Order: sequence, then structure tokens, then C-alpha cells
Amino acid sequence: MTKKKRKPLPEPPDAVEIESLTPEGRGVAQVDGKSVFLHGALPGERVRFRYTRLRKDYVEGTVVEVLRAAPERVQPHCPHADICGGCSLQHMDPAAQIRWKQEMLEETLATSGQVRPEHWLPPLAAVPWGYRRKARLGVRYVAKKGRTLVGFRERGTSYVAELRRCDVLHPAVGERLAAITEVLDGLSIRERIPQLELAMGEGPCVLVLRVLAPPSAEDVVRLTVFGAAYGLHFHTQQGGAETIRPLSGPGVDLYYDLPGADVRLYFQPTDFTQINLALNGLMVEQALELLDPRSDERVLDLFCGLGNFTLPIARRAMEVLGVEGDAGLVERARTNAERNGITNARFVAADLYGTPDHQPWAVQGFHKVLLDPPRSGALQVLDLLPTLGVERILYVSCYPATLARDADRLVNGLGYRLAAAGVLDMFPHTAHLESMAVFERG
Repeated sequence: MTKKKRKPLPEPPDAVEIESLTPEGRGVAQVDGKSVFLHGALPGERVRFRYTRLRKDYVEGTVVEVLRAAPERVQPHCPHADICGGCSLQHMDPAAQIRWKQEMLEETLATSGQVRPEHWLPPLAAVPWGYRRKARLGVRYVAKKGRTLVGFRERGTSYVAELRRCDVLHPAVGERLAAITEVLDGLSIRERIPQLELAMGEGPCVLVLRVLAPPSAEDVVRLTVFGAAYGLHFHTQQGGAETIRPLSGPGVDLYYDLPGADVRLYFQPTDFTQINLALNGLMVEQALELLDPRSDERVLDLFCGLGNFTLPIARRAMEVLGVEGDAGLVERARTNAERNGITNARFVAADLYGTPDHQPWAVQGFHKVLLDPPRSGALQVLDLLPTLGVERILYVSCYPATLARDADRLVNGLGYRLAAAGVLDMFPHTAHLESMAVFERG
């Protein structure tokens, strides 16, 4: 069968004016009545570009020359910024990134949710570099290049970007990518390693190698010696998360601290934890301030995970119940409560996307609720909250579209008001937008 030839990309116009940014952080221009989405462009700029992909209703491209720069434009910190898909906004000043995210949150709430907060919270931000302590990196041996590549995927492709360093990863890994690549390239199973996962808290750094074949004895020695030299602890994973094992020795404890709440949380390498520990600490402090749990109140923490919010809340509330769909995380949360000497926090494993009103915990009364759902949001549990007597809701969101949808239900359907909202810059140099919102009855 003859392979169908791809339609050639057209010649772009000499230059275009950038009108705005998409939610993914791409500049928007108009060419012949069709929207063109351009990586590397900022509003107010005039740029030359090349097409990269044609769609029915729009086209995509990338900037090749900036003819008139926006005031917010800066030189990307990373030499790989034009290729690597790990970041999308390095060409924008960090302060401008946060302003844009606040504008995006405001627009999404107003247009999709038909709500506006009574008060805007100041944006929360921490250090913009070396912040990522959780990441999945692709690993691929490329025969044509004669070497192994380790990095995020190239933008818009499945190819692994060829990185020598990464300045958004914690320096324990980001500054050693070249050395890590070299040691993996020397393994007998280098063609059988598709992925490397970084997991790090306050202390040790664990690198989980997804392997499709067991490492040889020589491989184990090579990785162990390298890890000892750089303070890295290699694990292997041959299947699901239950197959993760230390490469050698008993393994190490992964943990992070929340000093403001006198809490230390332990976790497993593939557990969900916030990737930006400095911002997470600020986020938990703000959550406690806004939720304001008191010693005579019962608090419900839905999508509680390891207890990141539950245990700090327990330090102030009479009682807190954490509910989470992942039974493994629930067990870790219980263990964390015990290790921290917290006796007024309970944890339940339950499907929060089923019919939670039929579950035993859902017939109890609660004064306040914290919601920290995944991207899909918390719509299935919202109607339950008024029946529980909830007066205040703190919603921590990782996706503005579902926050807006849920805010619409809470405000325009269930009688709550949106008292405050603001952005959390959890992922600097990306278009990923996290936020926090406070809802109150009446």
C-alpha cells in the first residue's frame, strides 16, 4: 500500500501581529481569517514564524524572529527552551507570567462559571528555578545518534528532547542530566529503559528506572557507584507501582516537612505529591488562614491524598476526616498521622466520583470542607455539601475550567458565594494554572 504523502506546509506571511495568548501560552495571530497559534510569541509583538501543523479550523507554528518585542519578553534561561516541551513560557518575565495567569483565572471564572470573587487573593509564588522535585523524563537509545537521550518530550512530538541540563528540575538532577545520561548509556539494558521518574522531598533523591529487562550485575554496580558519588538512589520498576524496588540496599525514606504545622509527611516514589515544595508550604499556610479551622469544628478534606492538608488542619480543628479514592494513599495518610502523633484525624477510602451520599461518612455533619480534586474537578460531591451543613469551602484547583464549572454550581446552583480567589504559581515557566478559591454560605 502506497503511503499517503503529507500535504506540504504553505509559505507564511512576512510578519504577523500577536493579539493574545491561548490557555496553553501560545500567541494568537490571524492569517486569511484563520487563527494561528504560535509558540514563543507574546501579545503586542510583531513576529515572523514558520508553520508546523495545519488543522481544519486553525494552524500552528513557531516564532523564528521577533521584529517588535513585548516589554515582558526576556531571554529564555534554558538553551533548550525552543525545543523542549517541559516549559512553554520561559520567554516571558516570571512576574508577567503570574499576572497573565491571574488574568486567565479571572476570565475563566467570569465566562465559563458566571462568577466573580468578592476579593482577589495576592498570587502565591516561590523560587522560579530548580523547583521540580517530581518529574517523569523520557529515556531513549537512538541508534542513529549512537547514544541515549534523557529529558522531557520535544514540544508537540513523542521524541525525547536532547538535554544537557534542566533548570526547572531540582539541581540534584537538573544539573546532572548529562552525567545521568552517560551512566544510562553505558548499561547493558540501555535500549530497554523507556522512562526515568524523579521523586524527592526534603532529603534523599530517588530515581526510578522503568525497565523492560532486568539490569545485569555489572549494571547494578555501575548505577550503585554512580548513585553513591552523586547522592542519588536508583530504584527499578518492571510493572505497576507495586514492582518498584531499590536497586540495592534497604532503600531510603522520602519525606517533606510543613514547619508551620509541625508536620512531616512520608511518601512512596510514585505517590502524588506537589512538585514544588516551597510553594506547597505557602499554599498550606494560606489554606489554613482562609479555612480557619477552629477547636470546636469538624472539617472534611475530600481528595485528601497523603494528608497534605488534613494533618495541618488537625492541629487546629476538633476533628478532621480525610477521604481519598486511592487506598494506598489512605494507608500512607494514616501512617503519617501516627508518626506525627495526631489522633483527631481519620481517613476513609471511597470513590468520590460515584454516589458519595450513600456512604457512611457522608451522613455526618461538618462545619467546613477542603476540596483538592484532580483536573476532573469535584462536581459529583458538590450537592452533598449543603446537606452536611458546610458553611465554608476551600477549593484548591489544578485546572481552571473545572474550577469555573464547579464554582458555577456552588454559587448559581447551591447558594454559596465566591468570597475570594487567586492563583498559585506551582509550575513557573509553564501555562499550568493552579488556584485557590473560598466559598461561603449566603
